[in-house]
Amino acid sequence: MPRTYDARDIVVLEGIEPVRRRPAMYIGGTDKSGLHHLVGEILDNAIDEVINGYATTITVELDKNRDGIRITDNGRGIPVEKHPKYNKSALEIIMTTLHAGGKFDTGSYIHSGGLHGVGASVVNALSRHLEVTVKRDGHEWRQVYQAGKPQGPVKKTGTARGTGTSVYFEPDPAIFGKHVFFDPGLLYDTLDAKAYLHKGLKITFRDGTSGDTHQFAHEQGIQEYLNKLVAERGRKPTADFVFYLDRTLNSGNGKGPNGNDFGLEVALQWTDEPAEFIRSYVNGVATISGGTHEAGLRAGIVKAVRNYIDTHRLVPKGLTLQAEDIREGLACVLSILMLNPQFQGQTKERLNNTETQGMVDSAIRPPLETFLHENPSLAETLVGRMILAARAREASREASKAVMRKSAVSHRLNLPGKLADCQSTDPTISELFIVEGDSAGGTAKQGRDLKNQAIFPIRGKVLNTEELALGKVVENKELADLVKVLGCGIGKDFDITRLRYHKIILLMDADIDGYHISTLLLTFFFRHLLDLIQQGHVYIAQPPLYRIEIGKEVLWAGSDEEKAEILAKARNNAKPGISRFKGLGEMFPQQLKETTLNPATRHLLKVELQDELNTDRTFRDLMGKRTEARYEFLMANATLADNLDV
Repeated sequence: MPRTYDARDIVVLEGIEPVRRRPAMYIGGTDKSGLHHLVGEILDNAIDEVINGYATTITVELDKNRDGIRITDNGRGIPVEKHPKYNKSALEIIMTTLHAGGKFDTGSYIHSGGLHGVGASVVNALSRHLEVTVKRDGHEWRQVYQAGKPQGPVKKTGTARGTGTSVYFEPDPAIFGKHVFFDPGLLYDTLDAKAYLHKGLKITFRDGTSGDTHQFAHEQGIQEYLNKLVAERGRKPTADFVFYLDRTLNSGNGKGPNGNDFGLEVALQWTDEPAEFIRSYVNGVATISGGTHEAGLRAGIVKAVRNYIDTHRLVPKGLTLQAEDIREGLACVLSILMLNPQFQGQTKERLNNTETQGMVDSAIRPPLETFLHENPSLAETLVGRMILAARAREASREASKAVMRKSAVSHRLNLPGKLADCQSTDPTISELFIVEGDSAGGTAKQGRDLKNQAIFPIRGKVLNTEELALGKVVENKELADLVKVLGCGIGKDFDITRLRYHKIILLMDADIDGYHISTLLLTFFFRHLLDLIQQGHVYIAQPPLYRIEIGKEVLWAGSDEEKAEILAKARNNAKPGISRFKGLGEMFPQQLKETTLNPATRHLLKVELQDELNTDRTFRDLMGKRTEARYEFLMANATLADNLDV
């Protein structure tokens, strides 16, 4: 029996120890993404000097063995004199103290991506070795750290011309694993994007792995960046134009030149892509999950287009133009500069400032509407595209319902025999569960809602379709049957209006084999049925791994971590009964229904595509033929798994 819980059990983490104990709280995780988040923290500090007009060049140098990196800027240089209150060098305070920095409304920075005063100290805490070199006031200063601890005071190492800060660090293998290395390709893409965002900035990347030196400088900024992104996605503009806007506004805080402290830069155009594509940034930080600035952008664009259409009465009678029709094919890069952005968490993936939505909306709407009025031929071309999108949407909806009603019986005669179809022919309410094995399929069939839930069992691990041509894919009977079940076709025959189920749910065992099968299926969807992911039709079910009975209460855990949390909350004298499911087939149908099938009680993960380029790289690394990339990924994430099947 554990001893009584009392004051002796309370632990206070001081200094940077919380970072080493719980790194995920600060960098999102200790995988490849978390590793490169460290680079972003130091790089964003250099970018802050650029944004505020104190720096023009940044140099990034990657070690030959990829385990160390140096980032240098020609900004003002971190202050090195002793802080009047703490009697310690300001440099050491910044590098070793959480929530310390010059960006807390001190007047040193108007706009910055670093807000919490933790970035540099977090990088320091998670590095086995870090050294900072500062040039300012005609001298050079240096301090060295190990695992976040100074190895001596800040030392003056000589005279120096100019100013700036250079940070070299090697992430700690004890935190990230022995086989986690920086990715030169990912660094290249990141630095290239930063150069597009900040006109006048020159970035040099010295890649020690290849010996190559790359220079990034883009005078046309985000206009050029938008053209690059559209070309990379293989899309063609609806018309040969890019709408560009660069404005500064007064947010009411009275800071910045002439009181203008809110900056907005946007480049947009429409393309032949079926979905919208927006890349957004706040103070130079990529907001991959969007936020209020993106909401304001969408609202402003829709209002401007609606006003133009209403003025010229361009929409035919009987046709309703929805916001999604207007935004279909929209490609946009949005970059804003603002005071005190409120991000969602330290990783800064989403902006939450409520006032920003209205500011972006009002900044974009009038100029875009004026642009449309001044370019009537272009505007009519764009409106024509939107009208076609609206007609296609309405026709798709009606055709889908009609086709499903008329062909439901005849079509089902041609479906694979192992499919247990649902009664409904309305795809908007129909769900398809792709289940691993006949045993699990039998349980799912008994536990499902016959009205709108279909079950399609597959035999173990399907074909790995990474790097396979479509011809080879459709020769595989398992995948060919799946395409028949979906009803939407594949390749040139793909027609999403014929999709028979608007929820496609991968239901696999909560173990290594189940995860592998899910990954194989996701590879198939990503490479050959991407529109199903982009349109939000693909989900992953979350079946339980454990059944835990405590007294009369039955609880479910999907992982060892969840099981540990449940047991930790149990009474000291409780004697829990724990059952581990070897597979879905071991569950009773009612159990599977309660935990995984019933919409009222289940939990689904929606598969969303946030960054197609990085997703493409991840699938290539994991599923491609290049074993080195896969080995590096597995070793990098080995510490995150209890049982790693290599």
